[in-house]
Amino acid sequence: MLPDEQVAFWAATDVGRVRDHNEDNFLVDRSLGLFAVADGMGGHAAGEVASTLAVQTLRSYLGAHRDVIELARGLTSESDGLEEAQRRILSLLEDAVNRASREIWLAAQADESKRGMGTTLSALLLGEHFGYIAHVGDSRIYLLRMGEVRQLTEDHSLINALIKEGRLKPEDAPKVEFKNAVTRAVGVYEGVDVDTLVFPVLPGDQFLLASDGLTGYLESQELPAYMNQEDVKAIPPQLIQVANERGGKDNITSIVIRIVDVQGVAEERFRELNFRMDALSKMPFFKFLGYSDLLKVFVKMETVRFPKGKTIFQEGSPGDDLFLLLGGTVRVHRGDAELARLGPGEFFGEMALIDQAPRSASISTLEDALLLRLDRKTFFNLIRRESELAKKVLWNMLQVLSARLRTTNRDLAQAREAMTEDIPIDTIDVFGGPPPAVRAPGAAPPPPPLR
Repeated sequence: MLPDEQVAFWAATDVGRVRDHNEDNFLVDRSLGLFAVADGMGGHAAGEVASTLAVQTLRSYLGAHRDVIELARGLTSESDGLEEAQRRILSLLEDAVNRASREIWLAAQADESKRGMGTTLSALLLGEHFGYIAHVGDSRIYLLRMGEVRQLTEDHSLINALIKEGRLKPEDAPKVEFKNAVTRAVGVYEGVDVDTLVFPVLPGDQFLLASDGLTGYLESQELPAYMNQEDVKAIPPQLIQVANERGGKDNITSIVIRIVDVQGVAEERFRELNFRMDALSKMPFFKFLGYSDLLKVFVKMETVRFPKGKTIFQEGSPGDDLFLLLGGTVRVHRGDAELARLGPGEFFGEMALIDQAPRSASISTLEDALLLRLDRKTFFNLIRRESELAKKVLWNMLQVLSARLRTTNRDLAQAREAMTEDIPIDTIDVFGGPPPAVRAPGAAPPPPPLR
């Protein structure tokens, strides 16, 4: 967990104005840096049982693996073993949620009145430099960073599924009869598919974990007005009050977490990260990705440094890495012939993610350079695990390759036309006669010359 002076948080829950009991639950564990919201369902108090089992199992399972969490706690983007440590944390979170699902399912099998009970579960595990999310259902986790609000989780709901498939417009969502139906829940089955995410944490970041009893009444653009108050403890009760004033038809739960900018570096760190994310989003393979999908790519990229005069890769060598230049200047060259110079925000080597064809040119540094690198194996592991992300990236790749093929065809056609124009129409045979006539396939041969 972050030091006490660097983190502030508060949580609150309310039954709302319509329900007679509260099936929401929340979890706050400062020592683990663990926060979670669970919204139970099932009727006859079964939802309350499900949400309670979910947060209790999550806490006990992660607590039993505290050593894994502590090993990853202080790692930075340039630490050795970062990727493996992050993989273990995400796997641990996924296992914890599935353990909770099994516990709830077993409890339901033992008590017929609780059959079919389940719960949403949205959990946030905070380290010093990275945050980790495990998510099932339609509770949400928001990030507020320098005035920008990002929803880090995706609703597993009927409404969201219909919108993604193009069968429902967002503005028509309130008219849907079963608008509270979820497509994924913890405990309904013995296991569940868990969304996971790792992302950079910056000083000044704020998080909101909330059940749909709050998010159903509050638009994301309204959040900064409440979240930017100085007193964190005042925020959750105010958010609950807003939800109740606007209807309060469901239980309402909110947790607010603030990473205090003790050293006054929030703006500088934000600019640095924003530049990197913006440069990544402009790359043809990754354009049109949502923020969460972009984060999944970003955290897989390794930070590397090359001194002035260093060759990053050589013409003709097998390609295996994509590079994004963050600082410094590099030259693209074949032998001593310089083809181009690239600066911060530009990228090279992207075709290596598709195949391992020999590099078409060499890249060398003209000054000390800072880069992000994504190797082919890591990229393939990512798209193998993230099917929705894979669809978007592979579609982008198809468009890039299609555009390059069209360009190549156009260049070939222009070259062929230029070659044709260079041949004189009145070309004379070297033996002094006119050029021989071209005979169409199958045509009769010309008559012999008269003597």
